[in-house]
Amino acid sequence: MADKIYTAAMTGCSFMHNEMKAMLPLLLSPDADALLKKEISENNILLIKSETSRKKAVLEFKRRFNAVPRVFWEWFSTVSESTQLWAMFFVNLKTYRIYFDFQVNVVLNNWAGISRTVTYNDILSEFYQISASNAFVDSWSKETKDRITSSFITLLRKVGLLDAKTSELRSPQVNEEEFAYFLKINEAWFLDACLLEPYVINRIKSYAV
Repeated sequence: MADKIYTAAMTGCSFMHNEMKAMLPLLLSPDADALLKKEISENNILLIKSETSRKKAVLEFKRRFNAVPRVFWEWFSTVSESTQLWAMFFVNLKTYRIYFDFQVNVVLNNWAGISRTVTYNDILSEFYQISASNAFVDSWSKETKDRITSSFITLLRKVGLLDAKTSELRSPQVNEEEFAYFLKINEAWFLDACLLEPYVINRIKSYAV
């Protein structure tokens, strides 16, 4: 079972930030299962042409929804659009262990290095390091590994951590008062994962008191 801490399921559903937001009322409803089944059938919200693709997307939305406490989503609904984007990044790191490993083992390490860049090959190299010690990941096809690598690079670009042209990492500007929530729920690691400078993290801590 240790091998199965990883999943390649995110290949069936990209970041889809806006779609996840649109699906939240359904996921939060006491009738969530029935409402999600209806959405798969009727396609009123997702507007994804293929029913098979809708099923995959809904399965991943449920997986992401369940990766954090319900109160997280209640907080999510109250914060700014920019913080919601970071919150969705957080959810992806919590949902998909391989994304978390990429962020910690590659992005953070490279951020602490000289060049402060991350390339496709950097992520792919970490992928093969994981494969070497995990039989389940090793069994994935090259196409699957390429798709996951590309999806993670896209994720970094969407939240503004990675420059698409130069592959340079960036320390972002965030709503510091709203970001204090991650400290309040004992997820301080996420502030480092967002490449926030120490002085910014210190200011955020002042809001968490």
